[in-house]
Amino acid sequence: MAHAKNHDYHILNPSIWPFLGSVAGFIMLFGAVMWMHDNGPWMFLIGFVGVLYVMFGWWSETVAENQVGDHTPVVLIGLRYGFILFIMSEVMFFFAWFWSFFKHAMYPMDPDGNSPAIDGVWPPVGIETFDPWHLPLINTLILLCSGCAATWAHHALTHDNNNRKDIKSGLVIAIILGLIFTVFQAYEYSHAAFGFSGNIYGANFFMATGFHGFHVVVGTIFLFICYLRVLRGHFTPTNHLGFEAAAWYWHFVDVVWLFLFAAVYVWGG
Repeated sequence: MAHAKNHDYHILNPSIWPFLGSVAGFIMLFGAVMWMHDNGPWMFLIGFVGVLYVMFGWWSETVAENQVGDHTPVVLIGLRYGFILFIMSEVMFFFAWFWSFFKHAMYPMDPDGNSPAIDGVWPPVGIETFDPWHLPLINTLILLCSGCAATWAHHALTHDNNNRKDIKSGLVIAIILGLIFTVFQAYEYSHAAFGFSGNIYGANFFMATGFHGFHVVVGTIFLFICYLRVLRGHFTPTNHLGFEAAAWYWHFVDVVWLFLFAAVYVWGG
């Protein structure tokens, strides 16, 4: 009884994952710099695979801890706060791209790129922007419907007596719509009348929408992992933090896209 647990906290065992994660992250970022200096992508890819391995191993342990009951109500509060802080950091990340876009839209540069133009034009002369009321609008509806499907699945878990059939159906629909959004976004990129380099509009457009597309891919994987966990019998109406975090993340992706659609496609075009 000397070692009996008499508190609501989870004392973690020593883990190799933080060390491996830092090493893999360093290799990936160093490899990215080397890639930019025309030394090939191999070091970057090795580090990237290492990061994926650490994510899989570390989160697998977290899931196992949840299944054996280590995630007490006190621990869950900490995990929720941690994920909320992560979402806030993502908000500030996208805020930087919106800041850049609005700054250059309201204070366009001269063709020499050295000083703000008094009567500058935005988008820059020669840039043919996308019509927001065609494919961008379709993509907006697709992503919103995907968010509705994820909400349906979450509601089926928490308020519909743990309806496993509706949980699976909602997740499948959300995942498929997320994949369709990514395909349409890639199609749109392939038909862009401007490039990433050579103009500030293209740089801002591809950085903002491209990073959002990356987040859509991550969110789709997040939802797919939740679907696999549902198949394994995970999640209950009172213990479903992983599902809850995936829903939060997916709705964050939805909201960011609404701002991108309104600011970059409609107003900025």
